[in-house]
Amino acid sequence: MTNSHPLLATDIVAVWDVLCSGTCRHKSNEECVSTTHLVFPYRGVFVHHRNQVETVAEANQVVFFNENEPYRVSHPVGGGDASLSIGIDEGTLLELTPADLLHAKDRTLFNRPRMRVDARAQLLAALVRHRLVRGMTETLEAEDLILSLISRALGERASYAASGSTGRQKLVDRAKLVLSSNLGRRLTLAEIGGAVGVSPVYLTQVFRQVEGLPLYRYQLQLRLARALDLLYDCSDLTGLALDLGFSSYSHFSTAFKQAYGLTPSAFHRSS
Repeated sequence: MTNSHPLLATDIVAVWDVLCSGTCRHKSNEECVSTTHLVFPYRGVFVHHRNQVETVAEANQVVFFNENEPYRVSHPVGGGDASLSIGIDEGTLLELTPADLLHAKDRTLFNRPRMRVDARAQLLAALVRHRLVRGMTETLEAEDLILSLISRALGERASYAASGSTGRQKLVDRAKLVLSSNLGRRLTLAEIGGAVGVSPVYLTQVFRQVEGLPLYRYQLQLRLARALDLLYDCSDLTGLALDLGFSSYSHFSTAFKQAYGLTPSAFHRSS
């Protein structure tokens, strides 16, 4: 079951908070969107199926839902998911999107299913959602934040397109599902490799090739993104740190500040 809550609608942007219970583990019926959307998952994980391509969608990715292009969704990991879904006026999105990401220079149809985003894009997405949900921003500020988010997510320095063969990408996607199944668990390379059926050495080599960063860094960014989701309503920061697999609040706070440029408590206040 999916619930979509509109957060903002202006002449150039429309934003929804989309929550899915994730009760169906198999592929959903075919759906499509009438305008191209950029979807920023911030909680849980789902798999996006488009044109025989399967994409693991979680908080390190922006997923592209192209206009009138059929897709299906499945939930191999329980717990449901939540995403910030953003539609942009076509002319505005064309201005923001590098030509090499599109099928044609005059249409906002992306030629890939997703891109990995950096910590700054995650922070902007969290600020947009927190402020809109709580009515803590003016329309002009919200639009500016959203355009900054889209520009950041699609920029060469802040995003990364997967590389490697289809087989290697599928292997990495299986590893991502293992990571997403329990963010607080301190997994070892041997455990992840065993779960996906390869050696720890091969896993680390392939993961770095496909995603452009080490597996442990990928997991850390997932944990920190989950913290962005939970911090606003959290009164026990040490408990949150431990639940997310950090050894202490100090460890969590240091990693959070390195990623986002401010402490967890400062983000709590700013959001």
